[in-house]
Amino acid sequence: MPSEFTWNVRVYYEDTDAGGIVYYANYLKFFERARTEWLRAIGVDQHALLQQHDAMFVVKSVAAEYHAPAKLDDVLKLTLSIEKLGRASLQFVQQAWNGDQLLNTARVKVGCVDSALRPRAVPDVVAARMRGAVSSPNSD
Repeated sequence: MPSEFTWNVRVYYEDTDAGGIVYYANYLKFFERARTEWLRAIGVDQHALLQQHDAMFVVKSVAAEYHAPAKLDDVLKLTLSIEKLGRASLQFVQQAWNGDQLLNTARVKVGCVDSALRPRAVPDVVAARMRGAVSSPNSD
């Protein structure tokens, strides 16, 4: 698998504001979908992760920069790469593109927690798949 994961999403009417521009918060939804599809692509089933390892991922922080607007019916290319893979957290760099135009860049920090929402280490089998999906993330 390449070090950068790509997922396409079409902009629907429900994603836009009254002016036909993607509402700013919807980029977070698009990026969430891309992270979910990335987990599927590396063989991580989130339901099984919770049932078998008492582990799930939650967003800790997001910093987003908006470069240009997306509009109704655009097909966006969402990219994802791991900037840092720690013991109990990951930091992603995610981008939304329309063709060769960069629309949005976000740094998303995700923590691994148990069902009581206490921090926990990413299960070894999941961490190994994540390391295998990227060429060389920074590690703790």
